[in-house]
Amino acid sequence: MDKLEILAPVGAREQLTAAVTCGADAVYLGGAALNARRNAANFDGHALREAVEYCHIRGVKVHLTLNTVVLEKEITAALEMVKTACELGIDAVIVQDLGIVSLIRKTAPDLCLHASTQLAVHNLAGAKQLEELGFARVVLAREMSRQEIAEVVEGTTLETEIFVHGALCMCVSGQCYMSSIIGERSGNRGLCAQPCRLPFYVQNKGAYDLSLKDMSLVQRLGELRDLGVTSAKIEGRMKRPEYVAAAVTACKNALNGDFVDVDSLQAVFSRSGFTQGYFDARLGNDMFGVRGKDDVVSAEGVLKNLAQLYRKEVPRVALSGSFVLPKDKPAVLTLADQDGNTAVATGENPQPAINKPTTPDMIKQSMAKLGGTPYSLEKLEIVYDAEAGDEQIVAQSDSPDLPEGAARLMLPVSQMNLLRREATETITSARAAAKPVAFYPIDISTVKQKGAKSGQTPALRGRFACEQQIPLAVIDALEIIILPVKEAAKTTDGNILDKLVAELPRINFDNYRDVQPALDALKAKGVTRVLAGNIGGVYAARQQGFTVLGDYALNITNSYALNAYAELGCKDITVSYELNLNDIKRLNSSVPYGMLAYGHLPLMITRNCPVKLEKDCAGCTGSTKMYDRLGNGFTVGCGGTKRMTEVLNHVPLYLADRLPELTGVSFLTLYFTGETQQECARLIYEYQHGAKRENITRGLYYRNIQ
Repeated sequence: MDKLEILAPVGAREQLTAAVTCGADAVYLGGAALNARRNAANFDGHALREAVEYCHIRGVKVHLTLNTVVLEKEITAALEMVKTACELGIDAVIVQDLGIVSLIRKTAPDLCLHASTQLAVHNLAGAKQLEELGFARVVLAREMSRQEIAEVVEGTTLETEIFVHGALCMCVSGQCYMSSIIGERSGNRGLCAQPCRLPFYVQNKGAYDLSLKDMSLVQRLGELRDLGVTSAKIEGRMKRPEYVAAAVTACKNALNGDFVDVDSLQAVFSRSGFTQGYFDARLGNDMFGVRGKDDVVSAEGVLKNLAQLYRKEVPRVALSGSFVLPKDKPAVLTLADQDGNTAVATGENPQPAINKPTTPDMIKQSMAKLGGTPYSLEKLEIVYDAEAGDEQIVAQSDSPDLPEGAARLMLPVSQMNLLRREATETITSARAAAKPVAFYPIDISTVKQKGAKSGQTPALRGRFACEQQIPLAVIDALEIIILPVKEAAKTTDGNILDKLVAELPRINFDNYRDVQPALDALKAKGVTRVLAGNIGGVYAARQQGFTVLGDYALNITNSYALNAYAELGCKDITVSYELNLNDIKRLNSSVPYGMLAYGHLPLMITRNCPVKLEKDCAGCTGSTKMYDRLGNGFTVGCGGTKRMTEVLNHVPLYLADRLPELTGVSFLTLYFTGETQQECARLIYEYQHGAKRENITRGLYYRNIQ
């Protein structure tokens, strides 16, 4: 595409009007549930149908968000949403859950699929996997640089959608579990409570180490267009309509080379201004910001003017056609739009003109009265019968005089106006009519799969941050030993190598080039298994011939997602730790599956180190403590790599006193991070024999995410 699409957020009807009136090419919106902004008003039932009709009349595409993980009990509701999308002729569905993708491929194979940013696709490997799955478009991670975006655009046939304005989460989308662990409000379920916008500090109480400024690439849209990006996406389905109007107008003006009112854009909503840090690959303190009093007050001065941007209908659809004024026959107006819709309106017979005849400019003036509609008249051919004979004469539409030889005829202005209204109403009806996508119902109750084995005692697995943590004396208790890939490549111990699984970094903007030497070394040592926590990692490992195991960060919350990843080659899978225990044990799977059973759970993975807001890397060991307003200390670390930083929960998940309740799954993974070798040994023993500890969490296994 030569044109860069402007894609606007729509949380309610007024935002929809603002987006379309100000020039959005497409909008994205959600139904009442199963979308990543469940606190927005959203659209359901009749409101959704009206929204789609409103957009399609005006030539605007509609993308429906189905961009959350889906629980087993919600599968039927998700398929109903898919069915509705098909019936309404929705232009695309934005999806996170690969289980839902697999069902859409069975029920609606012709439905256009866009991969949500919640899938955390951030490199070419992830995009290539989406290609194989039949997606049409990928919404790339916000953290990607210009160079990284270019690599994906050049290396895939997928359309690419890039966030160009709006909020930046500290964590990579789809990988944040902080809100769900703290308050059962999951970002992967559209109900993030944004605890990251509260104070978190390393040294200075009152600092906001997890709060970034909003991004804005509005003035860089030309670069994105030159890269070959398909769509410029504005964040903000929870924002007010004036924000939508300001952002869409700014994008439109930027693409047209017109003045961009950055001051109004910042005034209507920002957090201490804007940043382009990720796009420019310049990370640091100037990317951090909070929404202070000045930011809030500044909006009051621009809202009234911004509201005027969408108060009147703006013509978006060009019409062309002909107006025929014959002798002794009815006048005929034919109109057509650029999409091939045609309307023919037939009126009264023109009468011989006693005084002033109906001239071409009178007809053109009447036909061009399209104010208050989404239409403009681009071209009109006006045809008269000849005064003598059967010939027809084409007039110049703006002429105040009849063409030479034309019959002197008169048609009342009221008749011409009536023909115009009738023809445009016919065009409107044709544009509003749904163009349904075929939907083939299936009975999901008949799907048979292998379930968890009742009473099965799970095997133990140990995930270690480094080889020095591994207690060799109890190594026989572990079915598998997991090490980060670069650590795994260092080991020479045969006892470890026999059980070794190499853990790929779940976020790797370098498309795994930086870990390729380690993968090569592991192959040479006979290590054949790789653990992948991202769809790109699954693809990359499979392409290199490794046996792939799926990790918790794939966010698998239903049986269909389990089996979808099994079809991608995962030989066993760790399910999401956002599921409760009963739901985990009820899953059906074609491959073995297990769960995290111990560890300071990873709550965030960030490209911008939160510690850097208060101190630089000098003297940092790669791990430090960050505190919330209650004084809880969260470990923050990059392992000294200075690449990706993880934020770990301040208390460990612990289930060694609940072992009988964990039967049925295939394995339990003990996720060791900063523990000593002695602590690891003790914990392995406790998970063999049972024990109790204080100051622990059960995670979400005995709770329910919303």
